Amino acid sequence: MKISKSNISEISSKLFSGSVSIMPSDTVYGFFACALNPTAVERIYSIKKRDLDKPFIILISDIKDLEVFGIEVSNFQLEVVNKYWPGSLSLIFECSDSKFEYLYRGTNSLAIRMPKDEWLLDIIRKTGPLVAPSANLQNAPTVKNMDEAIAIFGDDVDFYVDGGVCEGVSSTLAKFNGDKLEILRPGGFIVHGQL
Repeated sequence: MKISKSNISEISSKLFSGSVSIMPSDTVYGFFACALNPTAVERIYSIKKRDLDKPFIILISDIKDLEVFGIEVSNFQLEVVNKYWPGSLSLIFECSDSKFEYLYRGTNSLAIRMPKDEWLLDIIRKTGPLVAPSANLQNAPTVKNMDEAIAIFGDDVDFYVDGGVCEGVSSTLAKFNGDKLEILRPGGFIVHGQL
């Protein structure tokens, strides 16, 4: 099923009710599902054929969304998010609340990002935090357009949103190490000098 990108209310409603989607983000095409719906999250693991011990990145619309996961933010962490979010920098925060084990997969941490795209932020404001791994099978290239996604995933995905050709770069992934950031995966966020 295809849904027009302009139909934000239908997209949001379906995601909120547990659907799994492939749609564009501000970086690349991704799978999307409500992060607070364990069944939808597990479906993406199955569809992607993803290692079950590798957590997904979570997208939020506001720094206050970190509280949903019981994340306590230090002054340095707050300084970093205020400076670099929204954008293509995913940050790893400690999270040890066992009710989110289905998200952190034994790592006791969550990778979280606030996207820059206003369309996507509007959806997240309506749905709450979303898991948003890249739209690909594990270790395969990310799909570049909706037709490619449909050809690979077909009816396994509840709906698709066409964002045209999406050839962005995945987000940069970093973790906090005291009062420093350690880059784990380079990506669309370019680090200039000291963070």
